[in-house]
Amino acid sequence: MSSPVTPKRRSGEVVPDGRTPSGVDRVIKGMAWWWMASPLILLTPLITLIAGFPEVREEFGRVFGLAALTSAVVAPATGFLVALVGRRRQARRRFAVMGAVSGVPVLFFLVFGVLFAECPDGYHC
Repeated sequence: MSSPVTPKRRSGEVVPDGRTPSGVDRVIKGMAWWWMASPLILLTPLITLIAGFPEVREEFGRVFGLAALTSAVVAPATGFLVALVGRRRQARRRFAVMGAVSGVPVLFFLVFGVLFAECPDGYHC
């Protein structure tokens, strides 16, 4: 007679989809979480300003902005490469979409924050 309680899964056992979790899966999950945290990293200086700590925004605002920009670019690229090497097709698609979603604000920042900022008023660059 079989017990209705299922035994705990051990670390080396096969998961229901037939694959054993590996370091590749852990890196993919870490890169996805890192990418999802980039908006929070970007908004942290604003949250501290609202909370009543304007000196944090003044001192670390640029650092948090660059960290968020780096997270939005590096996490999808690294995750895509790890998924490519680890032959994880579904993860590759997910990181390609992440890269496309991240590309829009990054291009917006580069065009309006860097290129148009260099043009003096009244001149067309």
